Amino acid sequence: MIDGLSFSAWITAFELPALAGLFWLAWRIRRDGEAALARLSARLDHDLDRLREALAQHKLDVATGYASLAALQSVEERLTAHLLRIEAKLDARGQA
Repeated sequence: MIDGLSFSAWITAFELPALAGLFWLAWRIRRDGEAALARLSARLDHDLDRLREALAQHKLDVATGYASLAALQSVEERLTAHLLRIEAKLDARGQA
């Protein structure tokens, strides 16, 4: 063998520690990846909850702050009727 090292000594001295190091490295990468994924998932859930609350608040603001179409039509009809009355009064004064 190589400089008096037998095959079993080679495996014991070099390959087993190298394989153990690779196993430890793979295990650590997996653990760190799972931890990062858990943090990202928690952050995403938190941000999604905030967005849902903001959307619900915006919908509430829109529902309470803006007039409905029926209300706008009613106001338009009243304004038109009032303007027509004013116009009729001005026409009556102009003819008199």
